[in-house]
Amino acid sequence: MAINYVTVKEVENAYGVSRGKAYEIIRELNKQLAEQGYIVVAGKCPRKYFSEKFYGYEAPEDSNKLAQKKVM
Repeated sequence: MAINYVTVKEVENAYGVSRGKAYEIIRELNKQLAEQGYIVVAGKCPRKYFSEKFYGYEAPEDSNKLAQKKVM
């Protein structure tokens, strides 16, 4: 089971930005999705949409392993 959402903490770590800036980025992306009629979750952004908007973003290789550990 893959982790389907990018979290604020992941944005902070991936881009070296503050927590406030990470929330701002996710808020903007969620606003764009909401305008398209999608239901959004505060503080999280769908990984696929995030990767389309941010050039060079790659999900951590261990994201699938983390998801499996949470399920078990």
